Amino acid sequence: MTDTDTGRDQLARFLIRDAGVRGVHVRLDETWRQIREREAYPAGVAALLGQAAAAAALFTGHAKVDGRLSVQMRTQGPIRTLFAECTAAGTLRGIVQLPEDAPADIAVDLSELGPGGILAITIENHGGDGREPIRYQGLVPLEAHRLDHAFEDYFRQSEQLPTRLLLAASADAAAGLMLQKLPGDEGDADGWNRIGLLFDTLGEDELLALDATTLLQRLFHEDGADVLGGKALSFACSCSRERVESMLVAIGQEEARLAVQDGEATIRCEFCGQTYRFDMAGIDRLFTTPAGVDAPTRLQ
Repeated sequence: MTDTDTGRDQLARFLIRDAGVRGVHVRLDETWRQIREREAYPAGVAALLGQAAAAAALFTGHAKVDGRLSVQMRTQGPIRTLFAECTAAGTLRGIVQLPEDAPADIAVDLSELGPGGILAITIENHGGDGREPIRYQGLVPLEAHRLDHAFEDYFRQSEQLPTRLLLAASADAAAGLMLQKLPGDEGDADGWNRIGLLFDTLGEDELLALDATTLLQRLFHEDGADVLGGKALSFACSCSRERVESMLVAIGQEEARLAVQDGEATIRCEFCGQTYRFDMAGIDRLFTTPAGVDAPTRLQ
């Protein structure tokens, strides 16, 4: 039996035609476990990261993404940055940055993370013909108590698109279900309200327990949900030695040489834990050989 048969690590797009509603279901199993095992996060923080990873995958289901889509939450409280990314190929990664004095029992309730929080969704698509990537970003204040409700706020304010979301994460799995009203007047007059009432009967435990086929049949058997397609999901990181070399070149030779301690510079990717090592001669060679890949000034 394959993961496609069981619904594990899968994205499924579906359409409830008569109601004029489209949707996406995501389930992460091994993908989520690989993201989670990179760092020993407090339980509440891990739950938010799993939900964010499921959300990033969900949003690639309908958005035009040929590069990567990321979701990012920034606060002035105990969670400085939460970041999750899904590529067009279905690979995911994620990370949370906490202050050194972060408490061990960080709340999942976003209202307890302090004022001034921001939620961002960023799409980076290929520019084509060697041009710079094309980036689209939407920002909304973080005002909801739950992450899925915060994303609903985003779609209502930034996209003006009626959207329902449920996200859930445990130690072993993360999952999400998203419904959106089709643009225009498609569907019967009561379709969106009717499907919303059915959606409200779904809880986090059930979302985590059921595969897409079983879940859609349970919720929408009267209206009928047609599965349009999907894709496999997996953990992967876009870091590489070439990107690290370009990062070192970007910070300049003097700064790069200062990174050499006890004979070598050690650079660890925050997302996957891969370590890259350079001795002093290797650092100097970077500034006599043109770098092949453009990269920002930090590994990402």
